[in-house]
Amino acid sequence: MKTILIVDDVEFNIDLLTQILEDNYQILVAKDGAEAVTRTQQSKPDLILMDIAMPVMDGYEATQIIRKTFETLPIIGLSSHAMAGDAEKARAAGCNDYLTKPVDEDLLIKKIREYLG
Repeated sequence: MKTILIVDDVEFNIDLLTQILEDNYQILVAKDGAEAVTRTQQSKPDLILMDIAMPVMDGYEATQIIRKTFETLPIIGLSSHAMAGDAEKARAAGCNDYLTKPVDEDLLIKKIREYLG
């Protein structure tokens, strides 16, 4: 079973994403970017759903650090505070894709399948 790391500082978002994905994927959770870096190094997930705006370390910085070691790991940036240019900034940081929250369940599953097969 493929593993997805959900990185988000809001419990509601973690719960929602877990409910959508837990039947088909093993779920790991990190609550900030620093924890995401550590969890990725320890667990080597198959895909990361990375919230962009978080305390301690944001998703941009965490993605840049993760990319140094895991060059091909799919990372999908997520943000509920989508502003013009955020998708480009996320891609520049190393995200493969970018979705706005609340996430459309069908689109999320489609994107994950694109990256994980």
